[in-house]
Amino acid sequence: MHYCLYYGGKYLIWLLLLLLTRYRVRGRENVPHQGPLLIVSNHLNLADPPIVGIGIGRKMAFLAKEALFRPRLAGYVLRRCGAFPVRRGGINKEALCKATHLMAQGMALIMFPEGRRSPVRQLEPAFSGSAFIAMRSGAPILPASISGTEKLSGLSWLIRRPEITVNIGRPFSLPPVAGKLTRAELTGLTDSIMEHIAELLPAEYHGKYTRPETEKHES
Repeated sequence: MHYCLYYGGKYLIWLLLLLLTRYRVRGRENVPHQGPLLIVSNHLNLADPPIVGIGIGRKMAFLAKEALFRPRLAGYVLRRCGAFPVRRGGINKEALCKATHLMAQGMALIMFPEGRRSPVRQLEPAFSGSAFIAMRSGAPILPASISGTEKLSGLSWLIRRPEITVNIGRPFSLPPVAGKLTRAELTGLTDSIMEHIAELLPAEYHGKYTRPETEKHES
């Protein structure tokens, strides 16, 4: 049942993307085929996790906010599809242990550091959970971005076939930190992760993580 839900849902979404959108993936050659991996991406729509996951191509787990698991049926389906709950705004101990355990087994885990969908498509200030898990697990980080899913609202998009693009960057690792990780260091590491995501997005999506030279160029 577990594999039927995971792979059945994956191929159904892939088919819908081909039929109803102009879906494209760039940088798939950057994805390591095996080994632990922390995938990070911006977040625009509830459909982002499977759409980014299909672009990456590897089997993976993902974190989702606790509220999505409250309806019994939804919680059952989400868990069978590889999701596990996390508190919005922080990483609870159970989620941290689960994430670390999965990557210790060589799994891929996808996270959306903003912790919520951006209502204006631009990047918003991120929570530090992704940086904390990356430092705790030692897993390489694979930056990805998604654009176009903000248009998947209402029914008119079924006619327009919106363009949805998943960009995949090169894996990187966070620099080691001497001693206990401070709040300021964790914030800096989180900003570094978000800057890698921003580099994969069009300038109009950069938001909080717009670089000064980009602002100067646009003005």
